[in-house]
Amino acid sequence: MGVALDINKRYSYADYQNWMDGKVYELFDGIVKMMSPAPRARHQELIYEFCGEFRRIIKNHKGKCKVYPAPFDVRLPKNGEKEDKDIYTVVQPDLCVVCDLSKIDERGCLGAPDMIIEVQSFATAKHDLNEKFRLYECAGVREYWVVFPYENAILKFLIGEDGKYGEAERFEFDAEIEISTFAGEKIKLKDIFDNG
Repeated sequence: MGVALDINKRYSYADYQNWMDGKVYELFDGIVKMMSPAPRARHQELIYEFCGEFRRIIKNHKGKCKVYPAPFDVRLPKNGEKEDKDIYTVVQPDLCVVCDLSKIDERGCLGAPDMIIEVQSFATAKHDLNEKFRLYECAGVREYWVVFPYENAILKFLIGEDGKYGEAERFEFDAEIEISTFAGEKIKLKDIFDNG
């Protein structure tokens, strides 16, 4: 049975938890965004490759962080709210890395992950580079990667001291990209894009 949602209503995370219709939603300041249809195979393969790389790197760092692929609720309160009824933004990043494990509970992550990766699809391109970009910046996600699966490229954004993302760095197929969340660790993009 589908959920009858009112596009003029502002919903909280408490409301969101009651939508048991098998669909995946996001909330942007209380406004419902239904996720696009299931991603393509290449999208999922790339997420799988990134997860493998991050798991390896996390083991090298003695397990001080965790990596989570979607679906995984990331609740982004504006002013440190903790009650479900007071949280109006919930997203499903393709992949996130959380190093402050006190933010993790059985329902997902409460607060900004250290790093988020979004893999572009034809349906999400504008959304990831506009709405989610601003949302992640405001929430304080320190490192944000936007992956272009058919161009074999990544845009990397880092939060500056002013709390804003600086100019994007673009990395392509033959490049190595440093993971700022794990200083000194790099990924060869060829390994990701060749296998994904």
